Amino acid sequence: MGSRAARAPVFKPYTQSQPSLLPPSLDELVSASHPVRVVNSVVDSLDLSTLYSAYAGGGTSAYHPSMLLKVVVYAYLRNVYSSRKMEEALGENIHFMWLSGSSRPDHNTLARFRSGPLKKGLREVFSQVVVLLSESGLVSLEESFVDGTKLEASAGRYTFVWGRSIKTNKTKMLARVNELLAYADEVLESEEKTPPLVFEEISPEKVKAVAASISERLKDRIVPKETCAKLKQVTQEYPDRLARYEEQERILDGRNSYSKTDHDATFMRMKEDHMGNGQLKPGYNLQVSAENGFVTHFSVHPNPTDTLTLVPHLLGAKDELGKSAENVTADAGYGSEENYAFLEERKVAAYVKHPRFHREQHGKTKRFDSATWPHEPETDTLTCPAGQTLSRTSTWNGRSPNGYPQTLAIYQASGCAGCPLRAECYKGEELNREVQVNHKLNEYRKKAGDLLRSEEGVARRKRRCYEVETVFAQMKWNKGFRRLLLRGKEKVQTELGLFLLSMNLAKLAA
Repeated sequence: MGSRAARAPVFKPYTQSQPSLLPPSLDELVSASHPVRVVNSVVDSLDLSTLYSAYAGGGTSAYHPSMLLKVVVYAYLRNVYSSRKMEEALGENIHFMWLSGSSRPDHNTLARFRSGPLKKGLREVFSQVVVLLSESGLVSLEESFVDGTKLEASAGRYTFVWGRSIKTNKTKMLARVNELLAYADEVLESEEKTPPLVFEEISPEKVKAVAASISERLKDRIVPKETCAKLKQVTQEYPDRLARYEEQERILDGRNSYSKTDHDATFMRMKEDHMGNGQLKPGYNLQVSAENGFVTHFSVHPNPTDTLTLVPHLLGAKDELGKSAENVTADAGYGSEENYAFLEERKVAAYVKHPRFHREQHGKTKRFDSATWPHEPETDTLTCPAGQTLSRTSTWNGRSPNGYPQTLAIYQASGCAGCPLRAECYKGEELNREVQVNHKLNEYRKKAGDLLRSEEGVARRKRRCYEVETVFAQMKWNKGFRRLLLRGKEKVQTELGLFLLSMNLAKLAA
């Protein structure tokens, strides 16, 4: 033991200043199976003519868009999303240096490329990669497993505009103007009353004209100070405020809110933890179609609910890939009449749940839900849980909140007064209960339920969970991508497209 302890340690040679007769090539330092080689070879195989067309001719030479695309895609694959971090990696990381051919574009160049030329060409680049995956047999494009998630926008959380607030303020302004009109009629003792201004007519020009008319009519009259103050406010403030409200309503474009620092972002409730607790934040609704773990299509929407996103999402996939999926599998958030009708019209198998599906599966259907009551087509009557027959009294033809035409059959009972189940059935003051039933939607739900309960449907329901939910798990938990960096819908689409493209290439490399 003593002689062994007396031995001196031996170290490998360490000479930082040792010169090399033949310096090593960067290509020798990159292993053959490294993901950076997959990024390089895939981008080299793409047609980037759309990306090239975004550059204007003349002027000084620019960095090659193929090189910039490779660098940005590989950066996202390595969880590097900041253009400054990309610039840093190009001078320190061997893989970035090999990929760029030792070029050193600065962060401004990378940022301008990402939010400029790439914004025009990324969609086509993404679609070409999906087509390559299809040609390789990794995806068939016949299956579409669809789901959505919300991502927080790069916008102020407390700088918002609410559509309901605008409507409330315009209502108050309308009431003030009509109050002054009524006062002018009363002072002048007019026999013919001035018709009040209605909500559809209120505008900056109309308010200016009405205020000028009231001022002219009260010009030589003694008017209380309070009324003078109201008239001054209407004359000086209301036109500008109405003009501002009109501009805000134009930006809202049917939404209920938007952020002042990113007009395309809508306030949505974000799930902050496993219990679904959270708060309203500006964000975007990302919709994804997946197959065999690859993202085959994505779309970005400003509306928080998934119901309105399925049709434009699938139409976008058809336009970009030139092929429609034969089977669509989605959860209950997509089970609307419009979506079922769209899929049936295009002869697509709709493995799409509806809100009542799980209750039906577990025998927990609500007893007094009129949509579940037996319907007799020959007599067009319903039978309630108490055994009473409800006759059809009328039909309502209208539109859903998103504008889709709907037809509701209205039925009414005749003997609810002495029914022992009346207290459980409904709390209304009417003597006999009246119900509305959408027979077309119930028919769609039955077809979807039969598909979902079939052997093929059960397999697809299980598969949907690990097909598309895995994408979101990788994005938010493994890669920590929960908040966007860019602002505006077009730039957000580019950012998310880069991220999802990098995920496809990472899976391809694996």
